[in-house]
Amino acid sequence: MTAQPARRTPRCLAAGLLLAAPVAASAAAVSPAGAEPSGTALNAALLAGYLGGAIVLSFLCSIAESVLLSITPSFIEDQRDKRPQLAAMLRRLRLESVDQSLAAILTLNTIAHTVGAVGSGAQATLVFGSAWVGAFSAVATLLILFLSEIVPKTLGAVHWRALAGPVAGFVRVLIVVLYPLIRISELLTRMVSRGKQTHVFSRDEFIAMAGVGEKAGHIDPRESRILRNLFRMSSLKARDVMTPRPVLAGMQRDARVSEALKAGRTAPFSRIPLYTENRDDIDGFVLKDELLQAEARGEGSAPLHRLKRELLSVPDSMPLSNLLEFLLDRRQQIALVVGEYGDVQGLVTMEDVVETLLGDEIVDEMDRDTDMQRLARERWEKRASARGLRLPDPGDDR
Repeated sequence: MTAQPARRTPRCLAAGLLLAAPVAASAAAVSPAGAEPSGTALNAALLAGYLGGAIVLSFLCSIAESVLLSITPSFIEDQRDKRPQLAAMLRRLRLESVDQSLAAILTLNTIAHTVGAVGSGAQATLVFGSAWVGAFSAVATLLILFLSEIVPKTLGAVHWRALAGPVAGFVRVLIVVLYPLIRISELLTRMVSRGKQTHVFSRDEFIAMAGVGEKAGHIDPRESRILRNLFRMSSLKARDVMTPRPVLAGMQRDARVSEALKAGRTAPFSRIPLYTENRDDIDGFVLKDELLQAEARGEGSAPLHRLKRELLSVPDSMPLSNLLEFLLDRRQQIALVVGEYGDVQGLVTMEDVVETLLGDEIVDEMDRDTDMQRLARERWEKRASARGLRLPDPGDDR
């Protein structure tokens, strides 16, 4: 998630020096006729010291880099209560100044490779003779590759949680010791990046992580579905989940309470829209529970508008995340969806939003049609076919 400074160039340069330095050292140390092995025990010790020191330091740098880049912001937040000092150190090294941390690691790694290549090359010429320099270079390269790159990076990637504390302390010391060189690196980096900032969080990557967690068995499939739907709610609009106007079941506002209770088309619904003479002119709704209470009180002949409640309206382009907040803030369960020019498009409920979040329809015993948008489309297709019209594809007007 975080942009990482290029770090292949120093290693490629060091690898080149590792191969070239022994050859250059041998050319300077031997006579034109070639040199025979003339090294002493001291030369052998120096050879082992140069090569071993380079491998050890490079091992530490590689494992530190792997652990540092594996630490996630969520892990740092989790450590705030358990180990606050470690969390503060990791936040500074991983999130606030990761370029500085990587510069310290790569600086030491490059120095170790370079000095190790030059020193071991010179000593190898004295110990083995010029004829064996090529073989030594090949063996040394393999040792560097496996012991200071592949093995430590694998260990760091697998055990980064356990190694986070020691690595943080190691990197902190490196920054202090190598600060002059790090400062030069920072100045060069700023000239290249021109102060551009990167973000450690990506919505698309978070959605992908939910899927990865589900496949790995760490997240329940239902939890994964909810997480992915949650991050997609801002891209969905009210018109995507509403009950379209053609399939709305409403009542004329002057109708009687008893008539509404007997009407079969409104029986499955707990909230019934009210309209005037025109079905497009919806000005409120009534609760079925209040209709039943009115009937029980002997007020079955009362007009519905006496029990009318205000119906809020929202634009059809409102994102679902905003719609959810809108309904919660006003403690409402239903809203009228209107188009750009105020024309009625349909109704949307809290249930529609929750269904989208859960990724499943909430169906009770009275629901005969689970997808009201599909029902509206099917009804329109029948009418259009009878009139010889063609129904536009979904999304043509989006």
